[in-house]
Amino acid sequence: MTLTLDRPDQLARTTAGSAPRVLIVDDHRTFAELLSGALQAAGMEVVGTAHSAAQAVAMAQDVQPDVVVMDIQMPRQDGLSATRRLREVAPTTVVAVVSDHRDPEWVVRASQAGASAFIPKEGSLAEMIDVLTRVRHGQMLIAPSTFATAPTAGNRPAPVDEVVPRLTRREQEVLDCLGRGMHVKAIARVLGITLETCRGYAKSLHAKLGVHSQLEAVVKAQHLGLLLPAAA
Repeated sequence: MTLTLDRPDQLARTTAGSAPRVLIVDDHRTFAELLSGALQAAGMEVVGTAHSAAQAVAMAQDVQPDVVVMDIQMPRQDGLSATRRLREVAPTTVVAVVSDHRDPEWVVRASQAGASAFIPKEGSLAEMIDVLTRVRHGQMLIAPSTFATAPTAGNRPAPVDEVVPRLTRREQEVLDCLGRGMHVKAIARVLGITLETCRGYAKSLHAKLGVHSQLEAVVKAQHLGLLLPAAA
């Protein structure tokens, strides 16, 4: 994570009108302290820093923060296990996972654990602040830099050992709608097709991409260059 404040005026605009109470969880104390200072300088209220999963759960239960910035890799108990436990003791708290991993599988794992955002550690501070001010329950915000190394859709070479499936025009339209977070019923209305037909296209997409859910379809499609990451 880049901790230099790129443009203070830009960060001030990003956090304008919103000052979430944030708990930072990272076993690297120096990084946690630097991030704490940077977020406070940007106008956020940091209620504490935790350096282990157990400490994170205890602090979250005690202070009930608005947002927890959770590192995935920690000793003894990883951040995803901590996220599951934290969601039990602090149900109104949203968790933003930060990780060195960029594989779409980790985004899916984070969502399954109860996280509401995924942010790469090597991303910018401005991006993290933007995500933290917009994260909400019932969604999965994926920071754009998660897939920043991938060329734009349509000209991205197939990853090694992965075959990019050929989609029909209608399948691509359904995929684009899924990428915007639309549900199947809404997609059917927008495209002017029946619900059963739309479900058929969704099942076809799942089969071609080798996935089992809408989230997996979106992140796999982004990974393969079939879908551009959502703008921040």
